[in-house]
Amino acid sequence: MPGASAFHSSFAIRNSRRAFTLIELILAISIAAIVLIAVNTVFFAALHLRNDTAEMVDAASPVDSMVTFMKRDLQCAVTPTNGTSKVLSGGFRVGDNLTSTGVSDPVAIEMFTASGALSDSAPWGDIQRVTYELKTPTSSTASGRDLYRSVTRNLLAVSTPDVTEQLMLSGVQSLKFSCYDGTQWDETWDTTSSTATYTNLPLAVRVDVLMAGRPDMQPIEIVVPIDSQSRTNMVLTTPAS
Repeated sequence: MPGASAFHSSFAIRNSRRAFTLIELILAISIAAIVLIAVNTVFFAALHLRNDTAEMVDAASPVDSMVTFMKRDLQCAVTPTNGTSKVLSGGFRVGDNLTSTGVSDPVAIEMFTASGALSDSAPWGDIQRVTYELKTPTSSTASGRDLYRSVTRNLLAVSTPDVTEQLMLSGVQSLKFSCYDGTQWDETWDTTSSTATYTNLPLAVRVDVLMAGRPDMQPIEIVVPIDSQSRTNMVLTTPAS
């Protein structure tokens, strides 16, 4: 029948117009693949950026904490007391291979500072003895040394006082303190010696921390002015009337 033949012919034409050719399918798949590659590239770039940022934040957090503690300890340093009785006001010492009571390793600085936190559970005042020293890490594969902050709260103990050690920073190559006397920086300072050149606190303290195995990290330098100064280095006496 002529009518049926024409109907099948028009139906075949419509079906052929709706179908995709092989070239169109290949182009569509290629475009989809390019879009997926671009999305994956952006995703992995964002993932690497997140990991790098997390590493930077993790590395900066101990440094920020160490800087905060050092600044507070130095700013709250107590002026040395004249005479031989130096219990609560102690001395201020900076140098190489200094020994401090209760601390096993040589310290780089020993000071008495009013940075102690007062609490109901700790029956001590705010003045405490603080030292900073480098210790050998427990892991043999770790690079550098560990920077510790050692704190003695009970300064009136009749026996060897308890010392609390706080790990501040790992992977430290060197730690150096320098004191400013008004004209120059000196790497040694000791107010406890009978032949001490300086009997008062320095005007400022500079801290230089060099990290080990981190060529991409700049050395850490802190300069802390010290405002606490005694009026005189001489013991005041009242003349007899």
